[in-house]
Amino acid sequence: MTRPRAYLAGPDVFLPDPKRAAAAKKELCLRYGIDGVFPLDAELDLGKLAPRDAGLAIGRANESLIRSCQLVIANLTPFRGPSADPGTAYEVGFARALGLPVFGYSNAATDFATRARAFVSERPDGLAIESFGLFDNLMLANAIEESGGALVAVAAPEAELHTSLAAFEKCLEAARRRLTASRTA
Repeated sequence: MTRPRAYLAGPDVFLPDPKRAAAAKKELCLRYGIDGVFPLDAELDLGKLAPRDAGLAIGRANESLIRSCQLVIANLTPFRGPSADPGTAYEVGFARALGLPVFGYSNAATDFATRARAFVSERPDGLAIESFGLFDNLMLANAIEESGGALVAVAAPEAELHTSLAAFEKCLEAARRRLTASRTA
């Protein structure tokens, strides 16, 4: 039996050493019987493309990688603000639309409203803040819940906010339970 493939969505591609991050995640995936697929696996040759064309090529390649997988595991740790990376949010929605189970994790355990209030306290704008006690925007929570996936949040030390793999590993445990239950049902 072949191992299920999981697209590893998230802003990890922006880390100083994204290939190292990918290797660590893929190694953990294998321990849980899953093949991890990282956005950089497409190995695109972008050198001759204009920036706009390169960006669109990356988007098409990532969608193709998602289509080749049986599930998505998304890093929804707040990125450059109080919410998940917008590209990752798109990938969660794209996977949900394809009918894939989506699992998410965050290295921040506080809810979205708390993070958003702290973020806007420095620049009050008078706009309402979504406050449903969810980890992020309600549509992300809904996509994960309705897909049959799960969200895991573990408070990582500030210095490890974007590198800790504790929540990722707990997310892999949840994914393996779901995949095992699906096979025996």
